[in-house]
Amino acid sequence: MIDNIDHLIVAVSDLVLAKKSLTKIIGSEPVWEGVHEDIGTSNVIFLLSNTYLELLASTGDGMGSGLVQNFLSNHGEGLMGIVYGVKNLSISRDGLLKKGFILPDIINGSGKCNKTGAIRNWIYQLLPAELSRGIFTFIIEHKQGSLPKFEDNSPANVYKLDHVVVQTSDMDSVIDLYRDTFNIRLALDKFVEHWNRRMAFFRLNKTTIEVVEMKDKQNSHDKLWGIALEVKSLANAHARLIREKVTVSKVKPGVKENTLVCTIKSENCGIPMLLIEHLS
Repeated sequence: MIDNIDHLIVAVSDLVLAKKSLTKIIGSEPVWEGVHEDIGTSNVIFLLSNTYLELLASTGDGMGSGLVQNFLSNHGEGLMGIVYGVKNLSISRDGLLKKGFILPDIINGSGKCNKTGAIRNWIYQLLPAELSRGIFTFIIEHKQGSLPKFEDNSPANVYKLDHVVVQTSDMDSVIDLYRDTFNIRLALDKFVEHWNRRMAFFRLNKTTIEVVEMKDKQNSHDKLWGIALEVKSLANAHARLIREKVTVSKVKPGVKENTLVCTIKSENCGIPMLLIEHLS
């Protein structure tokens, strides 16, 4: 039912400052700086090879503005939501309705780029919290206009979302949702001794949704926690970030075999963030 992770939404209070920070981390400029006049938000988009990161700020009045303000009040800046892409939203909606889920109406969306005047249009289906397990989630079908093609080949820059981390208190229910409802491939479900946790790994458009079970019976909702961004040369990326005065940990071997990692400790818009290189 789900074709891809279309993008991740990052709620920020100061869009100008957040843009400057994420430009340092990604290593390249955003491809879109726009406004959603109908929902009261403005955005900055950083394109990766398999998805994109959207910085979202409240700059007006509307549904989107209220959602961002509420998230910032309760959580501060950070990962606010995940958006799944489909080729035909009507088919996906019908599939969910047939499974017995109650859904709001499909909504029309549009955005305008401040620099070029380009317009993109889409339709989207918001998912109720009881279906998304508390994570702000919607499904999108793009109708008109598009983002530029990803063309950054610098080994020092971020080029891919390696994985996004979700925390849950109920792994079995997550598997029911992602695998059985969304039809996202479950690549692995295991107990990881290093973390002393049960973890599940779902694969979609060359990235992974990594779910970590935290036995917290006080909270039935899941949480978007952090991301790992892939680079082709971690040594080059690490040196670039040091020059940009971004605080990063030392490079070390990752938990996964044949990987190198470092942790980004500043300029990260409130997101726990890891850089990773997969060694050939």
